[in-house]
Amino acid sequence: MASSIVEKFYSMEYGPAPEDASEVNKWLDAHKRSFGHYIDGAWTQVSGSSFETRNPATGEVLAKIATADASDVDRAVKAARAALPAWQALTGHQRARYLYAFARQVQKHARRLAVLETLDNGKSIRESRDIDIPLVARHFYHHAGWAQLLDEEFPGYTSVGVVGQIIPWNFPLLMFAWKVAPALAAGNTVVIKPAEFTPLSALALAEIAQEIGLPKGVLNVINGDGKTGAAIVEHTDIDKIAFTGSTEVGRIIRKATAKTSKKLSLELGGKSPFIVFDDADLDSTVEGLVDGIWFNQGQVCCAGSRLLVQERVAEKLYDKIRSRMETLRVGSPLDKAIDIGAIVDQIQYDRIKGLVETGVKEGATCWQPEVTMPEKGLFFKPTLLTNVHPASTVAQEEIFGPVLVSMTFRTPAEAVELANNTTYGLAACVWSENINVALDVAAQVKAGVVWVNATNLFDAACGFGGYRESGYGREGGKEGMYEYLVPVHAERKTAAKTLPEPVIDQPEGFDEERSAAVEFGIDRTVKLYIGGKQARPDSGYSYPVYDRNGQLVGEAPLGNRKDIRNAVEAARNISAKWAKTTAHGRAQILYYIAENMVQRRAEIVAKLAAFVGPEQAAIELDYGVERTFAYAAWADKFEGSVHNPPMRMVTLAMKEAIGTVGILCPDDAPLLGFLSLVLPAIAMGNAVVAVPSERCATLMSDLYQVFDTSDLPGGVVNIVAGKASELGKTLAEHDDIDAIWSFRDEAASAMVKLGSIGNLKQVWTNEGRSIDWFDPAQAEGRYFLRHATQIKNIWVPYGE
Repeated sequence: MASSIVEKFYSMEYGPAPEDASEVNKWLDAHKRSFGHYIDGAWTQVSGSSFETRNPATGEVLAKIATADASDVDRAVKAARAALPAWQALTGHQRARYLYAFARQVQKHARRLAVLETLDNGKSIRESRDIDIPLVARHFYHHAGWAQLLDEEFPGYTSVGVVGQIIPWNFPLLMFAWKVAPALAAGNTVVIKPAEFTPLSALALAEIAQEIGLPKGVLNVINGDGKTGAAIVEHTDIDKIAFTGSTEVGRIIRKATAKTSKKLSLELGGKSPFIVFDDADLDSTVEGLVDGIWFNQGQVCCAGSRLLVQERVAEKLYDKIRSRMETLRVGSPLDKAIDIGAIVDQIQYDRIKGLVETGVKEGATCWQPEVTMPEKGLFFKPTLLTNVHPASTVAQEEIFGPVLVSMTFRTPAEAVELANNTTYGLAACVWSENINVALDVAAQVKAGVVWVNATNLFDAACGFGGYRESGYGREGGKEGMYEYLVPVHAERKTAAKTLPEPVIDQPEGFDEERSAAVEFGIDRTVKLYIGGKQARPDSGYSYPVYDRNGQLVGEAPLGNRKDIRNAVEAARNISAKWAKTTAHGRAQILYYIAENMVQRRAEIVAKLAAFVGPEQAAIELDYGVERTFAYAAWADKFEGSVHNPPMRMVTLAMKEAIGTVGILCPDDAPLLGFLSLVLPAIAMGNAVVAVPSERCATLMSDLYQVFDTSDLPGGVVNIVAGKASELGKTLAEHDDIDAIWSFRDEAASAMVKLGSIGNLKQVWTNEGRSIDWFDPAQAEGRYFLRHATQIKNIWVPYGE
């Protein structure tokens, strides 16, 4: 009898536990299974172009959806613009009450929203019900709090304006909340487009907005495909674009917005490493993998799709993974006992299948469990690819499906190297019972989010976003609020005082060694400053520099592409070491810089006076010393924070250096402008390649002598003089530059944005607006430090 019970226990199969979809079907029928757009607080009729949205598990048509054209987009933007003044004029408390009401209504309609999401997307009802819906409500609650505290926590900031948002199909409800909640909390109005595969849940949330009495025009939901998204991106009256989706489309959006002043945040693709050390709890690791790669059918931008396992336990872990994969249930997403639902669309299914076939052709071993598959619908078996080479297609490209690729490593250093062997940098997992190893590796992995002995944990208080080609900007937390705010001074439209470039074409036989005699006695040749050394320009040329009266002051070296290459190489060589230098150590060096500027005050002021006059020169030097002191002070005080999400974890929000930063410095206030940009970058641990004002480039010789006598390591600051338009383009296009800053004219801003597309480096510009470099409120402080850092959120288990 006992053996019979045991046999039945192990042979027993799950019975079906279907979720009732009748209420959702009634809701769809009430709308006649036809949906227009939600514009200016009212629903439009379905007329003209439309498309069908289907249940990917059955192929059943759920509804007909209107497709927005340019005129629809224009109406939505006009409605948002008209609603903006009144929405901004509300108190933070008034906006908070709307967001609170939104959260309450989400909870009231939780079951209907969860079922609708599963029908439209194909994900398991357990995931929609137990993960997505609670997080949607959590985000609206959390951002109701930020709305309440806006004036207190963000003094000197104001809303961006009209925000265009484009969200993906893998988390339609959650992405809506991630985007809309902070935008509304900050006082913006919104035009949002859900993905054409999954529009229904966004329309259901628009209905909730109507139910809570959200003022008309504050939230507008329009439907359509990529053309509709392009119309939003290109609309001239939108102030910010927030996009979540593929890296390829992110590049297109960056290019489309380059010649505008639109603020931009991108949350793009990933190829996240799942690192397992030989001391890890392998059983827990396997369950983490289930959540990491088979959650939402692997259609997750931060899916742990690259398994990196220490060689000694690789085969043991593979056996455990295969055994667990045999128990995964694939089937109707409405079945509460199902683990893996349907792939969202045939296009995505074919892509997954094609990449798996490519992986096998390139030498990978493919293993799939013998699990029962539904007879119809877009279902893909959970897949394990082993013997994968680090350079193979499946190890480098985002598959976005239930496919795990695996590689082995021997040492922690090799694990880090493999983890960072990707153009992406969205998320990572580290599994080890040794917390020292786990945190050491977490600090070295280039990713915006790292989970220790966990995976795919999210909370509204903890920012989410990536490094490198996974995009820039954060969603959630205080850092996410900054994406929808701008400093009040940034609203001023005064054009920057960037003068025409000087004529620096050289006559035949021009000698770089020749320079004008100046009042300081013995003639001195000004050179570039690269790797802590003076360097002659590769061109062999210098160009004349004139004072404000048109008199020749001297000659500056004419840098070119090769000089930029050498400067970037020098900066890359020192960047990791400089970032690891203690904050106190960096502060001490900045204090030395200030000390040495004071020692050379008379000489620097005299030279600067030739360009700006003696009064401004003295003020610039004194402000420069004070600003250097300020960033020395900030170096060990602009720190991270610790979040306490609802689960038993702590999240360490670490402010890390970006890496190598290219800076185009302004013409006005040539010394103070240079210092105001370079100092915050190096204070936070970045290495810099700076292009000074070409009109005042002879000042370089005094600056690099100050750096040389201040113990600044060679390569931390590199100065390349020449035509800013040419050198800036080279910097912006260089793949080893991690961020590019331009504080010159509008044309320079557009140039660096276009140049950044290759590796999607971070871009920060003044959009051609004038900056008062003598006003600390505009030209100093946290605003600059935030652009010099990026936040990595490390989730660490805490307690039982």
